[in-house]
Formats: sequence, C-alpha cells, structure tokens
Amino acid sequence: MMKYCDNLIEMKGIITEVYDGAVSIDFKGRLGSMKIPMRMLITDYELQEGMEVGLKMSFVEVLSDKIDEKYIKNKQAKSERCE
Repeated sequence: MMKYCDNLIEMKGIITEVYDGAVSIDFKGRLGSMKIPMRMLITDYELQEGMEVGLKMSFVEVLSDKIDEKYIKNKQAKSERCE
C-alpha cells in the first residue's frame, strides 16, 4: 500500500524517433528520455518526429525494504548466460 497521496507532476517532451511499434521521447528540463510502445500513447494524430507530448507522473515510492529474490536470481541467471 502506498503511504503518500498522489502529487501529479506534468512533464512535457518531444518525440525524437518514431519506430514501427514505439516512439522515443526526450523530456524537457533535462529529465531524460524513454522509449515506449505505441499502445501507451493516446493520440488522434499520425505520429511524427518533433511533436510535443505530455504526461502526468507522480514520485516513485519504495513499497518495502524486502528484496525480490526471484528477480535477483533471474538477473544473475541471465547474466551468466550472456558471458
């Protein structure tokens, strides 16, 4: 359960690349970038490089001090396969 109420922050960015099933976005204010699948976009327009996008985001909250052992084991196994 989350302890804090939502404090939504509006973030804006620019579409920098359009792929077959995804877009890359650079956020304004040096907030980084992300690549997301098309299914996560709400739009009535044909997507093009240079379009402005916006999203509302809250702070990320750590939910527990417990480590997800299954995640760690899978990550280690994947790392060992790649060596």
